[in-house]
Amino acid sequence: MDRAMTERIPEGVIERLPAYLNILIQLRGDGVTTVSSARLGELTAVNPAQIRRDLTHFGSFGKRGVGYDIATLVERIQRILGADHAHRLALVGAGNLGSAIAGYEGLRQHGFTVTAIFDNDPAKIGARIGEITIQPLEELEETLRRQDIRIGIVAVPSEAAQDVTDRLAAAGVRVILNYTPVIVRVPQGVTLHNTDPVQELLHTLYYLSRREGVAHV
Repeated sequence: MDRAMTERIPEGVIERLPAYLNILIQLRGDGVTTVSSARLGELTAVNPAQIRRDLTHFGSFGKRGVGYDIATLVERIQRILGADHAHRLALVGAGNLGSAIAGYEGLRQHGFTVTAIFDNDPAKIGARIGEITIQPLEELEETLRRQDIRIGIVAVPSEAAQDVTDRLAAAGVRVILNYTPVIVRVPQGVTLHNTDPVQELLHTLYYLSRREGVAHV
């Protein structure tokens, strides 16, 4: 798909595609070959009519009464999202959270591979997480440029988050995932995604409270 067509796709559609892709990959792993929009809707909590509208942006490849061919749909969505080839990631922070991120199988399923891990703790430097040796922060810029890494993950203590973000951006990283609870700033041309479990829990707590009748308004 050419860039002009991709840019015309509504942002809401792009935001839902990863959820579709995740479920489709799981179904494929279970040996399922086709899926209806109704079933995909059940698994993603998205209205089936919305799913059909979303997928029409990329052509008509579903069959009435049969559904969508999962292999074709996975390939199409991966190509749209740019996940049809491998992406190298740099992880800064080798604590419990960083170690869990580095070992997360879901990254590899979608073509993401952590190829560089950094920390400033002398006790961690030189140790390994999986097949990756933890490097000192002093080697961050040279390693990122050598590996041509464009995606970075920040999983450090809050007080170090902005400095690490600045260094990643200066080294050529263009997408930063911030796993700290603090707000960090990025320069123009760098995309920032904040992933704070506490915010997610607070968001879901609102709906739980409403269901149980204890929400305050």
